[in-house]
Amino acid sequence: MDTLRIALVQEASGLEPADNRARVADLTPDGTDLVVFPEAFARDFGEAGSDVSAYAEEPGGPFDAEVTRAASGHVTTVVAGMFEAGPDPERPFNTLLLRGAAEAAYRKIHLYDSFGYRESDRLTAGPTEPVVVQVAGFAVGLMTCYDLRFPELARALVDAGAEVLVVPAAWVAGPRKVDHWRTLVRARAIENTVFVAAAGQPAPRYAGHSLVVDPLGDVLAEAGDGPEVLTATLDRAVLDEARRTNPSLANRRL
Repeated sequence: MDTLRIALVQEASGLEPADNRARVADLTPDGTDLVVFPEAFARDFGEAGSDVSAYAEEPGGPFDAEVTRAASGHVTTVVAGMFEAGPDPERPFNTLLLRGAAEAAYRKIHLYDSFGYRESDRLTAGPTEPVVVQVAGFAVGLMTCYDLRFPELARALVDAGAEVLVVPAAWVAGPRKVDHWRTLVRARAIENTVFVAAAGQPAPRYAGHSLVVDPLGDVLAEAGDGPEVLTATLDRAVLDEARRTNPSLANRRL
């Protein structure tokens, strides 16, 4: 296909998993190829340092079933974040589920041990293999929130064929944080000549400003800091032209 219709659902997750599950299908719009919910949509992190192990689910559990139902009912592919049970019962994975035209799971590699937080105290880092899937003819690579600060992961995804980087996030609000978010999303797009679709949770706890950026760094759509569903259409011709104009991937020497 020559285009990918994408929607970013900038909505807050709460502390009751059943309430969050009940909203997935209603928040999933029609007429899209890919719908992206934020990180940890199955259940919010809670207070900093909270033990989230009681909310970890197995693949195929209630949240997985609801994401799958939403994708099927709206004839689309849905990405959404959850805590997934892993080998350490006290430290689950921070996982993105992708369900619909393709199925995948990405377990967050870079845990948020930064800006006064210690995500690694409560979560287990995932394996370092890049996760890339085909959605409507586009190769989609998966990243989560803090991963955005690590350009080597974005480059590994592009080396694995990614044409679109999808970044669900719960980007904590604070001084300079929106500026960092916008700068990093645009940088990952420009340096890799790929589309980047970054879906965050809204204010007041998080920064909002979900955005879609094209391979030359132009912002196609951006949300404010409140709840919003953002839509954009990604055009393969734009990707091809960007890579002709700026063949930085072909010009690499390292």
